[in-house]
Amino acid sequence: MAENFSIMIPGARGNGEHIKVVAPWDLSSITEVPAASAEDVDRALETAYAIFRNRDRWLPIPQRIEVLEKTAALMEQQAETLALEAAREGGKPLIDSRVEVARAIDGVKNCIEVLRTESGREIPMGLNAASTNRLAFTRKEPIGVVVAVSAFNHPLNLIVHQVGPAIASGCPVIVKPAEDTPLSCFRFVNLLREAGMPEEYCQACVVNDLAVAEQLVTDARVGFFSFIGSGKVGWMLRSKLTPGARCALEHGGAAPVIIDQTADLDDTLPLLAKGGFYHAGQVCVSVQRVFAPRAIAAEVADRLASIAQPYVIGDPTAEKTEVGPLIRPREVERVADWVTQAIAEGADKICGGETLSQSTYACTVLLDPPESALVSTQEIFGPVVCVYSYDNVDHAIAQANSLPFAFQASVLTKDLDFGLRCSRRLDAATVMLNDHTAFRVDWMPFAGLRQSGLGVGGIPYTFEDMQIEKQIVLRSKEL
Repeated sequence: MAENFSIMIPGARGNGEHIKVVAPWDLSSITEVPAASAEDVDRALETAYAIFRNRDRWLPIPQRIEVLEKTAALMEQQAETLALEAAREGGKPLIDSRVEVARAIDGVKNCIEVLRTESGREIPMGLNAASTNRLAFTRKEPIGVVVAVSAFNHPLNLIVHQVGPAIASGCPVIVKPAEDTPLSCFRFVNLLREAGMPEEYCQACVVNDLAVAEQLVTDARVGFFSFIGSGKVGWMLRSKLTPGARCALEHGGAAPVIIDQTADLDDTLPLLAKGGFYHAGQVCVSVQRVFAPRAIAAEVADRLASIAQPYVIGDPTAEKTEVGPLIRPREVERVADWVTQAIAEGADKICGGETLSQSTYACTVLLDPPESALVSTQEIFGPVVCVYSYDNVDHAIAQANSLPFAFQASVLTKDLDFGLRCSRRLDAATVMLNDHTAFRVDWMPFAGLRQSGLGVGGIPYTFEDMQIEKQIVLRSKEL
């Protein structure tokens, strides 16, 4: 199914090496893609910057809308192919990859909607002697060259979230997908070009040299840096951005859930299980830490285990698979080490806790791991949910807030006052009431706090970030 993709930079020659793309399920080879050289990256930046500096080459809004409309139509025609490719290269089960493709198509349409509704504003004048005979208003303009670096776990939808708003805002964009999952990105860029996007306006490449990747991000010609991935890498790159470059960072978390004695467990525990084990837990807002009253904590853990154990773990391209592989065998080893350590330190294993193959790990529920364990203090990014007993909800909230990460959180309760009290005290950008932490629609704000990120994601918010608001002041005796 995978075709041979070239470096998507006009005139690029590559560095003579190739990056192997393998299926995480069985490590079978899918294809190889050429790695870009330092000269290729410089060429891409030179091309994009030349477009931005020449205002006569800016794409008019009607052309942007036309390209996005045609792209959405092409994606709808090829939806099953896109879903199958995303499942194969990224490991997310086909049933969920189909949802991802549907979201990505809707995301492209959302980019059109923000173009139709966004506008400048009038600034009040004529309020005093100094502002008499003046009219002031703003207009939106692209911020500059956008460099987008993406993650593996949503190989199509994340690219849409970074590239789509750049196109809508009129910015030339260079995108570097994760080396593990470049094919969905390349296919999307191909669809944009098929829809009429000039190839110089949207370029894509992968690199196998960290110095070249850093060169792409930190070049003085970059106006906006969009990063989704490791916090360690993202914050390091931000520190090296050229003065004046803006950025948005989206990293991971260790999402907490506070359960009240009044919670409807029949309704909400299936949601928590889905939120914890979806894509084998490889989601930045996966349910990870569940805090329950001591009287019901064991029941919560047992019921989560009873939901998780029947999940079908297997080939992500198979129709019946519900949980797929982790992205690399070393991630399976890491998760296994963390769980083994937690059990050795006193956690009760309710289910799972075992490696099923070099690429898969059993859905695991742990009860009361130590607060100091790695599963309690770090983002697991694997199919593991931890349940903690609490006697005092204030202590549970303090424990939930004790990490340097803060993203999305949940509260399960029928008591409105309890829900609002927890919502006010939890360190989170978003708090769900009676839902799992991983809920998201793509037009809502999506923001990591503390080490979890910088700026606000979500297509309308990214679109806003990738523009400047230029003010024009007109003086006339007739005003």
